[in-house]
Amino acid sequence: MKWLVFFRALFAIVLLGSLFVAIIGPQTGLFLADESLFYLLAIATGVLVLSVAYTIVLPRTERLVTFAYFQISVDTFFVTLIIFVTGSFSSIFTFLYLAVIIYATMVVYRRGGMVTATLCALQYGIMVDLEYFDILQPVGVATGEMISGYSWQHVFFRLIITIAACYLVAFLSGVLSEQERNAKRELWAMEDQMKRVERLAAAGEMAAGLTHEIKNPLASLTGSIQMLRESIAYDPAHDKLMQIVLREADRLSSLVTEFLMFSKPQIGKLQDVRIDNAIEEVVSLFRTDPSFQNRIAIETSLDARHYIQIDPEHARQVIWNLLNNAAEAIDGDGKIIISLSLAGKEYVKITVHDDGGGISPENIDSIFDPFFSTKPRGTGLGLSIVQQIIGLYGGLIDIESECGKGTKVILKFKSSPYPGKF
Repeated sequence: MKWLVFFRALFAIVLLGSLFVAIIGPQTGLFLADESLFYLLAIATGVLVLSVAYTIVLPRTERLVTFAYFQISVDTFFVTLIIFVTGSFSSIFTFLYLAVIIYATMVVYRRGGMVTATLCALQYGIMVDLEYFDILQPVGVATGEMISGYSWQHVFFRLIITIAACYLVAFLSGVLSEQERNAKRELWAMEDQMKRVERLAAAGEMAAGLTHEIKNPLASLTGSIQMLRESIAYDPAHDKLMQIVLREADRLSSLVTEFLMFSKPQIGKLQDVRIDNAIEEVVSLFRTDPSFQNRIAIETSLDARHYIQIDPEHARQVIWNLLNNAAEAIDGDGKIIISLSLAGKEYVKITVHDDGGGISPENIDSIFDPFFSTKPRGTGLGLSIVQQIIGLYGGLIDIESECGKGTKVILKFKSSPYPGKF
């Protein structure tokens, strides 16, 4: 948006400078009449004043997309004025429509480009029709170059070609703009993942030794309690206390096992896994989980017969962790949508989308850190383990979230070219 305002102002300044030179200097051979020059001077001044106004308003507005559409719409109107005062149908400035369409697709992408092309086509078509039916007289055109000097077939052909050019440029530049946006998004996701991997690697070195130091005493503690429970006389109060110790020891053992998975992940047995089958299997088990069974609805949209190379147990663990995280992010009843599709020709994309409360901007960069959790009973290891497993197999993970509108987790794995059996 800032670059758009800057280049618009630059265009107005260059136009003003050229017009002043044309007005002050000799007029010999100038293709524009004096009347057109002064109209263009007024238009260029208006564009420059608007650019200054946009510069003031831009930092203060929150609805940037609406503001962009407003600027682009005004630009199409100014281009129409420039064309009208320089000959209308005979003007050489029709190409300015294409310039507006191109930068519209850069700011508001393909849809914005098509909307801009429609505005240009409507304005140009109305202007040419009004001139053809002698309702509107253009400025800065010689008598021999009036539209009345052309046949209706020529006028119609030129009108159609101009409109077609607008839509063609909108389509092509929209495709390029979308590809650039997707490429940037993937690059940012890769950069974020590399930063997360570096952080997790540093924590993993410390975690590996600490995990083993905890696991051995914990096993001794659990075994000792079980032996005491069997050897001493039964007492309800003592038995209840030992049950608590054993239960909490099991909980701690599970946490240590997760921590070990985080600290030293290992590539398992590589197989060509049909990932839609793996997802359906995990979803079926998840639907029977008593913690979520009656309040979480799960919808699936899975393209069949996509394979990736991964240990099947790791595939199930990743999907389960993501579903579990999504369900815990939903207060009360809610819905999770899990989808599977191709991303380009080489990658398989898995998306898990919940309608929970979303992640606040200040927490989005920390959600992959070990032991970071906003849930009362969360360990903060779920997404860290997912990140570690995905990294083992060369995959990518990205998070899109907005407070009050839920969270979308996107996984990408390289598609297996030689599918086997799952």
